[in-house]
Amino acid sequence: MTSNQKQFRRKLAGFGVLLIFFIFAVVCFGVVKAVASPPNATVQQAVDQPSTDGTAQKETDPGVVRFAFLAAAIAVGVGSLGAGAAVGYVGAAAMGAIGEKPELAGRALIFVGLAEGIAIYGLIIAIMILGKV
Repeated sequence: MTSNQKQFRRKLAGFGVLLIFFIFAVVCFGVVKAVASPPNATVQQAVDQPSTDGTAQKETDPGVVRFAFLAAAIAVGVGSLGAGAAVGYVGAAAMGAIGEKPELAGRALIFVGLAEGIAIYGLIIAIMILGKV
């Protein structure tokens, strides 16, 4: 095994540990914030409340809203971390390929754009989750 392969594996393991720690911290923080509530607070179920103009307004459960925001944050955060890692590796490989064969620039940019799309997918999922609340 060459020194470049060892260095790559070391970086990959470090990134994996960092990613696991980040996900664990976000989940723990979200669970603590979602579960912790004042002792005298009452949780209301979704009930249709009449408004002044005669239409019904829906009142949502605060616990559901908390978990919806948590899910949206996790979707955007993990999607952005994944996109950052993908763009880093794909971009480095693309620049190496362009250095050897400059006519591959268009194809290389397409792969970098596909890697960036992962973050957009996470954002779309978050918007869909928050649209349901």
